[in-house]
Amino acid sequence: MFPTSFHALSLLFISAILGLMCAPIVAEPKKQESVKVTKPAVSEKIDAKQREFFENKIRPTLIKHCYSCHSSDAKELGGKLKMDTKVAMLQGGESGPTLVAGSPEESLLIDALKYNGLEMPPEKPLSEAVIADFATWIKMGAHDPRGTEPVKAVKKRIEHDPNDPTLWSFRPVVQPEVPQVKNSDWSYDPIDHFALSKIEANKLSPADDAPAHVLIQRIYFDLTGLPPTIQQVASFEAAYITDGQLAVEELIDTLLASPHFGERWGRHWLDVARYAESNGNDGLSRNPTFPHAWRYRDYVIDAFNADRPYNEFITEQIAGDLLPSDTPEQKDRQLIATGFLALAAKPAKAMNVDFDMDVVADQVNVVSTAVMGLSVACARCHDHKHDPIPTSDYYAMAGIFASTDPLWGLAANEPLTAPVTALHVLKTAPKVVVTNQAEISELTEKSKNPNKAPPKPKFSYPAETPLAMGAKDKAKPADIKINIKGESKKLGPSVPRGFPSAYSHSDLEINPKQSGRLELAQWLMDEKHPQTARVMVNRIWQHLFGQGLVHTPDDFGVYGTPPTHPKLLDHLALRFIEHNWSTKRLIREIMLTRTYQQSSACQSESLEADPNNHLLTRHNRRRLDTESIRDRILSASGTLDSTPGQGSRIQHLNVLVNTTGDLQLESNHRSIYLCMLRNAEPQELSAFNMANSMKPDGLRDSTTLPSQSLFLLNNPFVITQSEKFADRLLQSSDTTDLIQKAYQIALLREPTSIEQNRTEIAVDQIDQLLLESIPDAKVRRTKVWAAICQALLASSEFRYID
Repeated sequence: MFPTSFHALSLLFISAILGLMCAPIVAEPKKQESVKVTKPAVSEKIDAKQREFFENKIRPTLIKHCYSCHSSDAKELGGKLKMDTKVAMLQGGESGPTLVAGSPEESLLIDALKYNGLEMPPEKPLSEAVIADFATWIKMGAHDPRGTEPVKAVKKRIEHDPNDPTLWSFRPVVQPEVPQVKNSDWSYDPIDHFALSKIEANKLSPADDAPAHVLIQRIYFDLTGLPPTIQQVASFEAAYITDGQLAVEELIDTLLASPHFGERWGRHWLDVARYAESNGNDGLSRNPTFPHAWRYRDYVIDAFNADRPYNEFITEQIAGDLLPSDTPEQKDRQLIATGFLALAAKPAKAMNVDFDMDVVADQVNVVSTAVMGLSVACARCHDHKHDPIPTSDYYAMAGIFASTDPLWGLAANEPLTAPVTALHVLKTAPKVVVTNQAEISELTEKSKNPNKAPPKPKFSYPAETPLAMGAKDKAKPADIKINIKGESKKLGPSVPRGFPSAYSHSDLEINPKQSGRLELAQWLMDEKHPQTARVMVNRIWQHLFGQGLVHTPDDFGVYGTPPTHPKLLDHLALRFIEHNWSTKRLIREIMLTRTYQQSSACQSESLEADPNNHLLTRHNRRRLDTESIRDRILSASGTLDSTPGQGSRIQHLNVLVNTTGDLQLESNHRSIYLCMLRNAEPQELSAFNMANSMKPDGLRDSTTLPSQSLFLLNNPFVITQSEKFADRLLQSSDTTDLIQKAYQIALLREPTSIEQNRTEIAVDQIDQLLLESIPDAKVRRTKVWAAICQALLASSEFRYID
């Protein structure tokens, strides 16, 4: 293998010839000179793109990290600076104006975020991506749709004004009438009527149908996360010509029945469940692993493959241990499902008087965010700032989880009862030793002094005993008291365990002898709950179209974005419930619509009138997620092991590991089976926006950074797979055949005549460049074709689907 510099230079050379590397999706607009405006007018007009950027990128960060000290509701106003209105933010505080619109480099806000002089927020700096968003916002002109008065905190209220648009998600789901459309022949399904009616109302037209070779790739990646073969593309194209929609239907049915469906859609849910196999750094350079968390991962994959009804799926994860079971396997499955509550990144326990309530806060947050699209956890310290969730509601839910024991501590894993073979336990797995906190210092000392005898384990299971993270009720469930300002040592009145009071769809009462998790699950999955079905169908829509009908999938509250198609959202929600909460059926019905099967290309007037595609005038071109990019690279190189991974892929199943170093076992299994450690993510996945495993993450960031191009140029994984790709090709001596085969494998098409010619030129010129340094013709040939293959793997066409 040549040094990194060789690969970087050769690939840059190839990309210039082929025109493939990191090609822009659309032509970049001409750069305009920025106009420096210190204080934009309060009444400035804001277009849809500017508003969306502020609402999605800026406002949530201000609320989360700034308002506690810099708002009208702050207990102590920091630096005399308010940031909860446009005017106050522009006016600034003691240090002067916070920003200069158009000039991030002159804006005090950016200096503070970068910790240049001032430090905001004071706890720790925000991520580079968030800081970059603020710089972009200011450069765009710092457009701010907020009014001159701050949004006031909404106090407890059960009855809501039906005309209040900010509380749309609290209203009951109502079956809307299917709208009439002018071009009724266009629609395949009532879903199409909802989409087309808005398109026609805006005097626009939908895009053409996607070509067959585009549609098959879209369907494959959406349902399995894997590419088809060139032969499957050709077969589908022929069937599509003769059978049309029937060919699409048969393809979708085949892929829904594939075990790869659960791997693809299970990964989506693991994002929401903040899945990881270690605790994360707790500030003391420790990263305790969760050696049995993988069972929850497999449970999720199996649940999607089995099309377990969503109401059962959620109930098992919240209260599986409290459900009856007919077999040991079912009992174990239900216990494993409750890993949903136990997988959190827990704070350091030492000297943390709020530790237990911090764990409870995570459980309140994951349940409310994942299922309701609402952060009830925001009301831990005070009434929710904008949603109708008072503090008493938070502690009503918190009491449920305070009465629950998440199995993560000394007895971190509950023994299972079914045969080992039924639970996919590796017979070669090392013995797992579960240690308590008292042994931590001894283990640390042992690592420094190898001659010292290791501590005797105080608690262990034999390797053949299957274990699971999960949850169970405490011996004495009880209500808890309000923690004033969130501090567990400052107690207020006791609050009966229960559910948020803003809802009136159910009058369930909690069994005083149990935690209340079973009733909570039943309350959430009640067909009349206004948010549960809406939230899930929106998540499904988002994964099929690239954006949800609600663009903030984890926030259906006041500061979330309202749905672009509210009637369609309700139609889908009721359809989901009526068809027994079947995820597969809803996905199938959406994919069989004309709306889904549109091309991503559209007429110029639609692009101008609907730049963000809120009207669904076309399909969205999307970059593959990081797991699919890795899996596609392995597929192209011919090394992908498509069988399910077994167990955990961490090298040592110890309770304590250092966060440094590569702890991953090498694996060519699909990316979902890699070991997902907090603060030590798989390097093969790190470049393209993994999920945030510290909290529910229903919408991953999608950044485009120079480091991604460098990853494709220099990463050892990409270089190695490019060489294997070349080895796969070099069965022929004909350059023309090799180029055609390379394009067929990587891009699922034949090269154009221009691409064929450019690649032939690249092969000859690279061979000449390497002639002196690599005199061996066979070795040189492999290096030349490895570079060609890497250029194809690095192309934008490889990473994006239409």
